[in-house]
Amino acid sequence: MIQIQTKYIIILSILLRIGFFLFGLYQDKYMSVPYTDIDYLVFTDAARFVDNGLSPYLRETYRYTPLLSWMLIPTNWEPKEVWYHFGKVIFMISDIITGLIIMKLLKWSERRSSSNNNNKVMTLSCIWLLNPMVITISTRGSSESVLTVMIMLSLYFLLITENLVISSIWLGLSIHFKIYPIIYLPSILYYLSSKGKPIVNLPLLNLLNVKNIKYLTITLLAIAGLNYIMYWKYGYEFLEHSYLYHLTRIDHRHNFSVYNIALYYKSAITSTTTTNNFQDIEKFAFIPQLLISAIILPLTFAKQDLISSLFLQTFAFVTFNKVMTSQYFIWFLIFLPHFLSKSSLITSKKLLGIIALLVWIGSQASWLYFAYQLEFLGINTFDHGLLYTSIIFFLSNCWCLSVFILSLI
Repeated sequence: MIQIQTKYIIILSILLRIGFFLFGLYQDKYMSVPYTDIDYLVFTDAARFVDNGLSPYLRETYRYTPLLSWMLIPTNWEPKEVWYHFGKVIFMISDIITGLIIMKLLKWSERRSSSNNNNKVMTLSCIWLLNPMVITISTRGSSESVLTVMIMLSLYFLLITENLVISSIWLGLSIHFKIYPIIYLPSILYYLSSKGKPIVNLPLLNLLNVKNIKYLTITLLAIAGLNYIMYWKYGYEFLEHSYLYHLTRIDHRHNFSVYNIALYYKSAITSTTTTNNFQDIEKFAFIPQLLISAIILPLTFAKQDLISSLFLQTFAFVTFNKVMTSQYFIWFLIFLPHFLSKSSLITSKKLLGIIALLVWIGSQASWLYFAYQLEFLGINTFDHGLLYTSIIFFLSNCWCLSVFILSLI
């Protein structure tokens, strides 16, 4: 059997990202549809405000932690045509680092199962390292890979080095960077509940031990410390734009979510329009989402296999989220290689795995077809094409989630 060499995979992954980046420069200059993500323009504009001693939130639609704008200050240095792409380079490097940590975690998992199948590890690592969608998102200027590095470092220090302090700090940083990783905290605490002696030997209380209390405390301190610094620097606007906005956001463009059409019509309602509770659907969307992703799935799978549990949680979280874009798929793709290594979808249920992949891609493609008609051709597809395909994509995701769950049982 031919052994897949790690160095060749890494070199190829680097070359692919450079190629996509260079093509992006060409497309931005010579083609009508730009390659660079609109979010990158928002990031760099916010960084320019910060570089001038002002608030990043002066840039309309900047809804992120100030840390991101601080990171991208060099995009305003001279010569501008060179430094402007500094952020994309950071995102590409973070993208590769994420892949390397995925590879290390796969090797760790293989050793624990008394297996040293290098080809399996390399093949599964390619799901991230050589994935065109992953590469496109980072080279277009999306910051998701910075977040994935934080999450994967948290798992690396938790599982491989067993350094709870460093792991919890990285998790706290990731939650500050973007709120959703807080759903991982219940899984990690439940996982750690079996790694030490209970403090009190009573029902429910016997889940508490020194390790998970320590982990929870340090994570919360990291979040609180970072939030205090940002609040001290930028005041209420930091809380409003980085956190509170996401509770009531009603984005309806480029949104795969089943809530998409409802949010579209909600966006047209004026303050003088008669309102009722059903028009606050974006506030109730959190209930099924958090119930499934932050409670039911952690209690079911966290002790069985932590990373697989995180994959299921994230997939469910994205499926039931009121806003869903292609960038959000990156959130669960970081865990997919490990999940597949533990599931039956690459062994006894390969055909089912292929069908699930085709259903997921096909239902997404059908939505994109009607979205293209709306965005580029100006054809109103909200009330039929987008509505129906949003429902189909949601149901497809629910079915895929059930397939994933059953493949671990």
